Amino acid sequence: MGKVTFNQDICKGCGLCILACPLHLLALDKNTINRKGYSPAYIAEPEKCIGCASCAMMCPDSVITVER
Repeated sequence: MGKVTFNQDICKGCGLCILACPLHLLALDKNTINRKGYSPAYIAEPEKCIGCASCAMMCPDSVITVER
């Protein structure tokens, strides 16, 4: 099981991490706007994360940290 954290203040909501997740656990938080004016990504089902880090490798801004 993995623990995924996002630095939501700098996430630009590009969605690349969402596409990279093999289990489709990530989504954009449409109810939140960060200080840059974007809807940041978040993990919708953290208990199902396998810690593969595909999302973190895909992120162009290095806003994702994955711990196993």
